Amino acid sequence: MSGLRIPLEGPDGAGTDHALNLLAPNPSEMTLEGTNTWVIGPREPGEPGKPGELGEQVLVVDPGPDDDEHLARVAGHLEGRRVVAILLTHGHHDHSGGAAKFAGLVGAPVRALDPAHRLGEEGLGDGDVLTAGELELHVVGTPGHSFDSLCFWLPMDRAILTGDTVLGRGTTVIAPDGDLADYLRSLDLLRARAERVGAEALLPGHGPVLPDPIGALDGYIAHRRRRLDQIREARRRGAATAREVVEIVYADVDRSLWPAAEMSVRAQLAYLDG
Repeated sequence: MSGLRIPLEGPDGAGTDHALNLLAPNPSEMTLEGTNTWVIGPREPGEPGKPGELGEQVLVVDPGPDDDEHLARVAGHLEGRRVVAILLTHGHHDHSGGAAKFAGLVGAPVRALDPAHRLGEEGLGDGDVLTAGELELHVVGTPGHSFDSLCFWLPMDRAILTGDTVLGRGTTVIAPDGDLADYLRSLDLLRARAERVGAEALLPGHGPVLPDPIGALDGYIAHRRRRLDQIREARRRGAATAREVVEIVYADVDRSLWPAAEMSVRAQLAYLDG
């Protein structure tokens, strides 16, 4: 791992040399342990196995839900530093709900692909490069989970922040504002990029760090292809609605997850019928 600091015992406190996760307290079946709020910035050398002190400038990715305790914790962690910008991987509430309040706490703009979630004049788009001191963070457009989904490439650590495009555990739901064809293209793009740049970690929006980007992305792509085959088979067996498909394809999955599964099945049916 080229010496990257990646504790895998849990999301909170995990990260790489220049990325640290501060976990939001919003666990659920959809958010896993909670939303990962990523603090990105240069660090002074620290003790072995521990992060060094943050530099003067930082970026914050996905401040999380509107939770005063969490936002205060993140702001407190950054005391004495300048937050150059607050960045959103996408606009879903569990990632963006606290952005405006957090912006008020730290005096920073909120940058996002969707203008509805910005505070300030600058947005975000594929190919943009943000800086905090000498550190660079490159924006990668990855629509699919949602129409406005972005990932971020952190070359200094060979790490990709994936938002909800790739989770640390389980698979991603295609939300109503997403599109499966876009998502499959985004997975292929990330897979090709990870191989090209020699990525060594995926830093997801939920769940633990993934230290094998190629393996994780290959698994995601294969899973989507298998699901499409299963849905084709379910339709051949007479399933006509998303719910009927779920009852066949997800028969062995906890029923509490069926509403999320039905959301993804609708997207997959639209893809197959497109």
